[in-house]
Amino acid sequence: MGIQKDIVKFNVGGRIFQTTATTLANAGRDSFFGALFDDNWDLLQQQPNGRQEYFIDRNPDCFAVLLDLLRTGDLCIPSNVPERLLYREAVFYGLIDHVRSAKWGPFDGNRLRLSRSVTGRAPGDGTAIRAGPDGGCCVAHGSMVHVFDWMLEEHPPINLDYQRVNDIGWVNAENVLISACGRLGKGDGGMGLFNSSTGDLRNKFNVVHDNQIKSFTAGALSFSPDYKIFASCKGRSNEYGIGVWDPSYCNCLLVATLFPRKDNCYISLLDFREKRMVWSWSDIRTPLTVDEKRVRDAIAMEKCNSICVVNEYDDLGFIDLRINGGGVRWSSRSRLLRGEMPDEPCYPKLALHNGQLFSSTNDCISVFCGPDWVLTSRLRRSYGGSICDFSVGGDRLFALHSEENVFDVWETPPPPVI
Repeated sequence: MGIQKDIVKFNVGGRIFQTTATTLANAGRDSFFGALFDDNWDLLQQQPNGRQEYFIDRNPDCFAVLLDLLRTGDLCIPSNVPERLLYREAVFYGLIDHVRSAKWGPFDGNRLRLSRSVTGRAPGDGTAIRAGPDGGCCVAHGSMVHVFDWMLEEHPPINLDYQRVNDIGWVNAENVLISACGRLGKGDGGMGLFNSSTGDLRNKFNVVHDNQIKSFTAGALSFSPDYKIFASCKGRSNEYGIGVWDPSYCNCLLVATLFPRKDNCYISLLDFREKRMVWSWSDIRTPLTVDEKRVRDAIAMEKCNSICVVNEYDDLGFIDLRINGGGVRWSSRSRLLRGEMPDEPCYPKLALHNGQLFSSTNDCISVFCGPDWVLTSRLRRSYGGSICDFSVGGDRLFALHSEENVFDVWETPPPPVI
């Protein structure tokens, strides 16, 4: 492999650039420059017409920035180069992942910094926010879903015609799944798969009983590694359950039906392979103290053999999965974090990402780390009201505020270049 000694010349929009084959190899096999090498990463011969340079009819200023990125790993954007133009050129050369990696570092909840805030269209009706796999996000406001790419440029919105959106989820970078309320007698509601770029409906997910499509309300969404779709469901007779769908055929495979009492909290683990409940917990017959008010969110923590819960007083609790029906081990933090209550408080939410636990509390998000889940940092900004939802993905954290309908974007800054 003799690429270190090879000099390559480019004519980009009339400007001449020279670099080494080693620098170009940093772009990777799937890039524009990867096509200049053979299978052994040896530089191919110069062009058959005998010219000593490669002509590229693109923007030379952007090319200079991207070439320097390949040389040093550092992204320095001069003031005369618009970022959107640079991103467009990076897509052309197959270097968009290099740009994103240089723009922000690997996700770390303890090093997050507020990058920017994006204001919504209508105040006060934010429902959910979900981070996309490529650094973008989608936000539900009433019956509308607004989709943003990783540059936070908005795509055409998805309008469900006055059906309230309950949850949204990314199937992949090109498709989002939306759950919505069913309208009595109309046979709609449920779930739909939409193109994230155009907003077009691709598939609708139905529940069929006795060869008839049943109207239902779909709630919280989740996905399994084998691409099954899970959703909480509510039927017209107020029966509750968890539905499982095959996304390839949009068929509902089965629904596990539950009939919870309104005044109690239930957490159940269902094995859909064996079609049975394998673990459950409830606060029935449990004397509730001031610190043990109703659970508002729960998240499974497989590596710890436990379920983390949070109550309306923002206290964290842990339930041991190895004990069926065991109690909650509460770890109170409300006395440490309690301040002036906002005008419209929101229920706390939980998330687990890369071994770090996140919990929203009024207008801030707390980060917990270590085997004992010690509070290590907090994320907060000065306006927007309570955080009604947040989501982690694509090396970003997105937080949706309730009062001003604004969402924040938190990023981990890149490590310093030595």
